[in-house]
Amino acid sequence: MLEDLLTEQPNPVSEGIDALPTSEILRIMNAEDHKVAPAVAAEIPNIARAVEAIVAAIQRGGRLFYIGAGTSGRLGVLDAAECPPTFNVPPDLVQGVIAGGEAALAHATEASEDDPEAGARDLAARGFGASDVLVGIAASGRTPYVLGAVEYARRLGATTVGISCTPNSALARAVDIAITPLPGPEIIAGSTRLKAGTATKLVLNMLSTATMIRLGHVYGNLMVNVQPKNAKLLDRARRIIRAAAGVSYEEAARLLEEAGGQVKVAIVMARLGVDRRGAEARLAAAGGRISEALHGSVRH
Repeated sequence: MLEDLLTEQPNPVSEGIDALPTSEILRIMNAEDHKVAPAVAAEIPNIARAVEAIVAAIQRGGRLFYIGAGTSGRLGVLDAAECPPTFNVPPDLVQGVIAGGEAALAHATEASEDDPEAGARDLAARGFGASDVLVGIAASGRTPYVLGAVEYARRLGATTVGISCTPNSALARAVDIAITPLPGPEIIAGSTRLKAGTATKLVLNMLSTATMIRLGHVYGNLMVNVQPKNAKLLDRARRIIRAAAGVSYEEAARLLEEAGGQVKVAIVMARLGVDRRGAEARLAAAGGRISEALHGSVRH
């Protein structure tokens, strides 16, 4: 029964919230939000397992898929959409699939979440295969659309991960790796766009960001795969080169131009005193990882 789910329970802390002054409503919301980060922290071992599985799959040529309905689906699409501009990865490497398609991003189409076959069909339409990883997202852990997609992925032999916010959910039982932060009942009963949505967003941040770090798309804590396609990003790229290479802003601008707009190449050029061709060769030999390019040797 839905009423038995943690995400559907009334929260005694917010009882009578409709009669409170605005400032008190916000204090209650903020106090409840403080429960989210510890709930996610408790799941770090499982999140780490998922990251390792995703990294291994991508290194073998696989891709990462998020799938969900409603808020869960929108959060997955958002995280996937942020990966190409942040890490300069191909747009199909991380994909977000939402019940109801693109129209559901702006207009709720909640009825579509009740069709398990639709989840399988949507994955098949994207060419999902055994080498890919599926992350099913459902705060309740029972969304038929998501469960249908997970069943399809498992039949193919793909790795499956589930993010839900209720204990021992159907989704958690169906996947290879279950991530189950439990921030507790919402201040508005059943409104999982609140704490459950925040917990889900934090987990997705961890999955994609840690994966990209492990794949070498970050150097130190710098976004070295940024593509300088506008004035803001051009300035950011120059500042990244300045920080990573220990050069002036003006020298960073010159290096970036010589490197053809490639931040990684510019950093290696500056650090090793090589030209663009030499820097590109070292990065290629190091699988794109700056640390290895700086300290390793080029393989012939």
